[in-house]
Amino acid sequence: MSGRPTRDEIVVTGLGATTPLGGDMPSTWRGLLDGQSGAGLLDDDWAADLPVRIAARAAVDPASELTPQRARQLDRSQQFALQAATEAWADAGAPELDPVRLGVVVSSGVGGLTTVLEQYDVLRTRGARRVSPFTVPMIMPNGPAATVALELSARAGAHAPVSACASGAEAIVMAMDMIRSGRADVVVCGGTEAVVHPLPMAAFAAMRALSSRHDDPKGASRPFDKQRDGFVLGEGATILVLESATHAKARGATAYASVAGAGMANDAHHVAAPDPEGTGAAAAMTAALADAGLSRADVEHVNAHATSTPAGDVAEAAALRLVFGDHADDIAITATKSCTGHLLGAAGALEAAVTCLALRDRTAPAIRNLDDPDDDVTLDLIRMSPRTLTPGRAALSNSFGFGGHDVAIAFTEA
Repeated sequence: MSGRPTRDEIVVTGLGATTPLGGDMPSTWRGLLDGQSGAGLLDDDWAADLPVRIAARAAVDPASELTPQRARQLDRSQQFALQAATEAWADAGAPELDPVRLGVVVSSGVGGLTTVLEQYDVLRTRGARRVSPFTVPMIMPNGPAATVALELSARAGAHAPVSACASGAEAIVMAMDMIRSGRADVVVCGGTEAVVHPLPMAAFAAMRALSSRHDDPKGASRPFDKQRDGFVLGEGATILVLESATHAKARGATAYASVAGAGMANDAHHVAAPDPEGTGAAAAMTAALADAGLSRADVEHVNAHATSTPAGDVAEAAALRLVFGDHADDIAITATKSCTGHLLGAAGALEAAVTCLALRDRTAPAIRNLDDPDDDVTLDLIRMSPRTLTPGRAALSNSFGFGGHDVAIAFTEA
C-alpha cells in the first residue's frame, strides 16, 4: 500500500455488541451474513396510535443481564454500553495495565432520553418525592462513558463526543487520538442508543424520516433501493477495544484489524438534510485515506452509512463518486442498516466493528431488501449474498449525522 505512516499502528483487539440481531458480536455477525432482519412491528399499547410502529429492538434485554438493583440505577443506553463493553473487554483478554493508561470514549446521539421522559411522568403523576435519586447520572450524555469507565477503573480519561448519528464513529476517532498522543495505551470506545419510545418515534415520524412499510416491517429498511421511504429506528450498543500494536504484541493479543486512519468534516448545509453534492462526506473520506497513507486504489470495500432515506443514500453515492471516480466501480459497497435498522449514536461503532470482521473473514455482508437499485446510485452494491474480499486490501466505514457531521474511518488487515 502506498505511503503508510511510520507511527505505531492502532489495532482492534476486542469487540462487543448487543443489537437487534443478537446479544453479542458473533450472533450479530452471523445475522448479517445470513441477511436477517431485526425489524418488526411494535405491539406495545403506547405504540398503537403512532403514525409509524416499526422498530428494531435489541434481541436481548440488557436488564436481564444485570441485578434488579443495578438495572434501576442505569438508563437503558447505559445498560447496553455496559453489556457490550463487558463482552469487548473479555474478548480482548481483559488486558492487565496501569489504570492511568486505560481510556474510555463511549458516545450516544441522544443519551438518557427515556429516563427523562419516564421520570417526568413520575413527577407529574406521583409527585417530586418519587423521582428517582439516580435520575441525573442516568440522563447525563456522558453517562454511558462514565458507566464503562467505572466498571473498568479507567483513569486516562472518559469522554463522550456527541455528533448525532456519527457519534459512535467519532468516539473511535477520539480513541485513536488518545493513543497517538500518548495519553493511553488501551482505549475502550464505541456508541450506544436506546430511544425506542413514543416521543422519539413520533418526532422522527413527523420529520418523515421513518419507513411506514407496516405491511412488511422486515423489508422496511432498504438502503439504495428505489422503494426506500425512510429508516427503521434501532437500539443497542457496540464497543471496540483499541490499543497500540506495540502494546498488543507485548501481551500476545490477537488483532481483528488495524485502524489505519480517520477523517472528519461538516456539510454546513442543513441541520437534517445532507449536502446533495456529498462534499462534506467526500472530504471526510479523503482525509481518512490521507491519514492512513492509503491510495484510492487500495480500498476494496465500504460499509456505507446508507440509512435508507431518499436523499441521504443518493448524497453518499455522490460522495463516493467524488472520492473514488471510476475506481468506485471496483469497490464492494454494503449497507448493514438494512438488517439492523439505524442505531443512531451506536451505528458508527457497529458498522466499524462489522468492517473489522469483514476484513478478518475477507467477507462483506450483502444489502438486504435491495430489489431494485436507485438509478442515481451507480455503485457496486453487494446484493443477494456476501462478497469475498481480496486479501491485503483496505476498507472504509462511513458515518454521517444531523448537523452535517461527517466521519470516515479507514481499516486494514491487522
